[in-house]
Amino acid sequence: MVYLLTFSDPLSGISAAFLFLVASLTDYFDGYLARRHQTVSNLGKILDPLADKLMIVAVLIMVAAMDRPGQPSVPAWLVVVIVAREVGVTIIRGIALTEGVVMEAEDLGKYKFILQAFAIFGLLVHYPYWGVDFYVAGIYFLLLAAAVALWSGVNYHVKFFRLLQQRASAGKRWSN
Repeated sequence: MVYLLTFSDPLSGISAAFLFLVASLTDYFDGYLARRHQTVSNLGKILDPLADKLMIVAVLIMVAAMDRPGQPSVPAWLVVVIVAREVGVTIIRGIALTEGVVMEAEDLGKYKFILQAFAIFGLLVHYPYWGVDFYVAGIYFLLLAAAVALWSGVNYHVKFFRLLQQRASAGKRWSN
């Protein structure tokens, strides 16, 4: 996808959007099958969200840097908000993991991913087709995704600090 996004032509955008759609659908079905067959692992709980973040962040950075005719670029500040949330949550999950606590993805984070997927699909297609301005739709979904990202990021921080307080109350210490 990243390679395709080094080109600004419509075919490259649609090809990248198709690859993104396939990757998103396989991610969904992988999680669905793991839960259905009760084969969810702690490693999967860690790696799956990281893979999602890498895919989202890589594409957002590329579309923010692109110069496509007919539309402005994706606002960099919007990408920074989403990337900052992803980094913050990943750091918190990593700290918790050092203490043997796996902080799973929450429903709000899953909704964020769905909104981001719709946004990115629209931003990758970019050009108007069938009377739909995919760029504008992508920006609207990205704004919603950023709001949900901030909300879920705050929830992760609150959950983390409550866990920290519980551990302190129980006399356990976080490692230095």
